[in-house]
Amino acid sequence: MAGGAGGGKFISILAARRFMVRGMSEEIFDVVDDRDAVTGQNTRGEVHRLGLKHRAVHVLVFNARGAVFLQKRSMKKDSSAGKWDSSSSGHVDAGEAYDACAVRELREELGLVLPAAAARPLARLFKLDARPETGWEFCWVYRTEAEGPFALHPEEIESGGWFAPETVTSWVAETPEDFASAFVLVWRIFVKSLSV
Repeated sequence: MAGGAGGGKFISILAARRFMVRGMSEEIFDVVDDRDAVTGQNTRGEVHRLGLKHRAVHVLVFNARGAVFLQKRSMKKDSSAGKWDSSSSGHVDAGEAYDACAVRELREELGLVLPAAAARPLARLFKLDARPETGWEFCWVYRTEAEGPFALHPEEIESGGWFAPETVTSWVAETPEDFASAFVLVWRIFVKSLSV
């Protein structure tokens, strides 16, 4: 049942903790309904296999010159391997808030630690509903500023680079297959929001 909130066995938070304690390394995600309300938890593998709705974040990092940093996903990734993607992106863990996940993903993937003293180190831009292009993920999209250089996580990211926004827009229009499908949607909505 693609995209549905039901179908499949949910595990309790206590069972999720036991799953992790037994030495298993598979992540546990909150499963959500059509309104992004938590209905249960399940493993990453089962959430993806069953097409259950869950949560993710995308962060666009811009430098002082207005260029955006894009990452090229590692060939070891289980989805969109070798594709270009947002500066940082990732799944929201069970019980984790979107904002906390965005901060964690920046630290884990790019080695970017946001200053605790900053009033709003991340700006929320918009939220995507779960749909096929996002892999049935509700996604909050954020923006932040940083100059790099970044310490790219080798298991997550093959490489990365700074690109002028107009270059990204042309690239996405000409060869969308170079990008993770969620990023194509993120970028098109981001560009559209600039012209409003």
